[in-house]
Amino acid sequence: MRPANADVTARCPHCATTVAGAEDAYCCSGCEAAAALIRGAGLERYYDIRESPAPRPSNRAEPWSAVEVEEGPDGLCETTLMVDGLRCASCVWLTESVLRRVPGVEEATVSYGTGRARLRWAAAETDLTTLAGLIQKLGYRPRLGAGAAPVDRDLWVRLGIASFAAANVMLLSAALYAGWIDPMEERFARLFQWWTLVLATPVALWSATPFFAGAWRGLRAGVLHMDVPIALGIGVLYAHGVIGVVVGFDTYLDSMTMLVALLLGGRVLESAGRRRSLEAALALAAVVPTTACRRRGDTVEWVPSEELVRGDVVDIGAGREIPADGVVEGGEGRVRTALLTGESKPVRVSAGDDVWAGTVLVDGALTVRVSAAAGATLVHSMAESVAEAAGRTEVRDTADRLAPWFTGATLAAAGLTWVGWWSTGNTGGGLQATIAVLVVACPCALALARPLVGAAGLGAAARRGALFRSVDVLLRAGKVDRVVLDKTGTVTEGEVRVTEATDELLRVAAGLERFSAHPRAEAIVREAVRRGIPIPVGSSVEERAGVGISGRVEGALWSVRSGGDDAVEVFGPGGPLGLVRFGDRMRDDAAETTRRLVDAGVAVSILSGDVEGPTREVAERVGASSMWASQRPDAKAARIRAWQEAGDTVLFAGDGLNDGPALAAADVAVAMGSGAASSVLAADGVVLTDRLAPVEGAMRVGRVCARVVRSSRVTSIVYNAVAVGAAAFGLVNPLVAAVLMPVSSALVLAQAARVEALVAKEDV
Repeated sequence: MRPANADVTARCPHCATTVAGAEDAYCCSGCEAAAALIRGAGLERYYDIRESPAPRPSNRAEPWSAVEVEEGPDGLCETTLMVDGLRCASCVWLTESVLRRVPGVEEATVSYGTGRARLRWAAAETDLTTLAGLIQKLGYRPRLGAGAAPVDRDLWVRLGIASFAAANVMLLSAALYAGWIDPMEERFARLFQWWTLVLATPVALWSATPFFAGAWRGLRAGVLHMDVPIALGIGVLYAHGVIGVVVGFDTYLDSMTMLVALLLGGRVLESAGRRRSLEAALALAAVVPTTACRRRGDTVEWVPSEELVRGDVVDIGAGREIPADGVVEGGEGRVRTALLTGESKPVRVSAGDDVWAGTVLVDGALTVRVSAAAGATLVHSMAESVAEAAGRTEVRDTADRLAPWFTGATLAAAGLTWVGWWSTGNTGGGLQATIAVLVVACPCALALARPLVGAAGLGAAARRGALFRSVDVLLRAGKVDRVVLDKTGTVTEGEVRVTEATDELLRVAAGLERFSAHPRAEAIVREAVRRGIPIPVGSSVEERAGVGISGRVEGALWSVRSGGDDAVEVFGPGGPLGLVRFGDRMRDDAAETTRRLVDAGVAVSILSGDVEGPTREVAERVGASSMWASQRPDAKAARIRAWQEAGDTVLFAGDGLNDGPALAAADVAVAMGSGAASSVLAADGVVLTDRLAPVEGAMRVGRVCARVVRSSRVTSIVYNAVAVGAAAFGLVNPLVAAVLMPVSSALVLAQAARVEALVAKEDV
């Protein structure tokens, strides 16, 4: 007998590390302090709802006292930290709850998708050192900066082990099944059975633990979600397999290992998708220059743009990015505002005009008084809205809503089967019938319908030119009833093009403009090359910002000057010779795509940063039902939210940095693949071609997938109901039940294979 004071093997109540001592012993003082902090805040429920053990607190001290945080006029400080180590939604709940209980904290929000913690507090009551210290005491790692959180390697390892084991167990099982036709020697059959058990054991006891943990967490919270029947099926199959290998009858370990591998694969894809929004936010933030030329009296100094504060005066030269939001105090020039409006045409600014961080001064020189810098700029708020989109939760899956009823019915059927057979005195037959009920009712088909059909749908959408990041997004696309399109770069091709000019005008103009980096100059040269016009080499070329370009071509003096918003005028030795006009050409299939959407009952709207005239013209040409012009990024997002509040499911398609907030606000966000990198990263899907048709095609694929998923689930439920009834009455033994279980999954596979054919019917 063990002495009363002997050490026992136990686990730390906080981080689950194995310790030697009393059952409630902590592994270190850090875990004990974290547990005391949680109990002191009245948040003991965290230990019941968490999905995995808490991370172990670190003893490494961070120099938070050296971090400078500016106090606002209202006495509140604000900052954003990255928090590493968040393992589940309960980690977010715990961190937010502890921080919000600190006196003086006005706001504490944490995003599980990006790991970003946004804090606002009263400087007179607390400080950043205290708040960061609390996060660290809980076992998470707060840090400055905007780097992405580490990849969930644990989930990848679980998937790798499950996939390896499933492939090998399937091979061994195939040999055993072949032995039914051509009998295998008993010693080899037993060897193969033992090897299947060896391979399946780490899958059941380790790879599948997320499903067991989810089921246990749900049961403790009084909820029967989808993990419960999955965990029940895995547990029954493994337990039956252990007994079968020891006693010597057929097992179903191949079905168990394959089910775990497929379900873990879905979770890996979901986890990878959450990182995209943070990457998009980083791409947005990268457009702001890192240094600025600040004026102090009669001197200037180059400083990091993060050091700029409201009221500073900065000088900006031609070709440089504007480092902060502000108002022009002196000078004039043209600013390319594609970051905000999506329009490539520069806008002329002078004293009194607003300018924004990240936009580019094409020509001229400006003196700007800063009105907002660093984290308060418009581009920073755009990055914030994109990053917050990662925390957007998906609509609860139908399978999860069905799970409580399905699980309850399965358990009730198994219980009634046992009671019924036991009451007749046939306990042996009752045990077999009960196992058969649990095995045949395993919700493989119910759980796999969405990922299998969705995978076929993602492939069908890709073949039509659109890539989507998840099945959830594709299915949401099938529910869209309003499509909102950006104009420039989405409905149109997004490039300045020559729409009208004679070959002779182009030849002379290209001879001068070949030296210029102006968008119109590049358009002139491109059009001359496209027409096969030989381009002469100009000499004595002189370009004057805001005026034009002049020089000698073939010995004569020529000049190209502005001829209005959409044209330049070419002057020769005898005076003006004519105009070269510019425009942005619509995509070839824009009108046809809009017509198909309208015929399907989908409203089409255009949101553009361009002025009303060109926007209205494009809207009328494509047949859009409504349009809004001169829309800044925040206005685009607000308009989309208004439609959503009215009950619309909105798909937004855009291509520019300025579309980030709208992409983040939309139910389905689609980026044109030729657009800005941040729009591609922020989007749920990407169009891979230079056409608009893939957007409409993906919506049709989503509608077909939704129908097939519903059909597959109905088939699965009906099939299981019939099979469970047969098993309960002893008409199906466990071996036949193991065969019937994958048959239901095969039916789902067959329906998934029909997705491409069904979509093809709607293509015509």
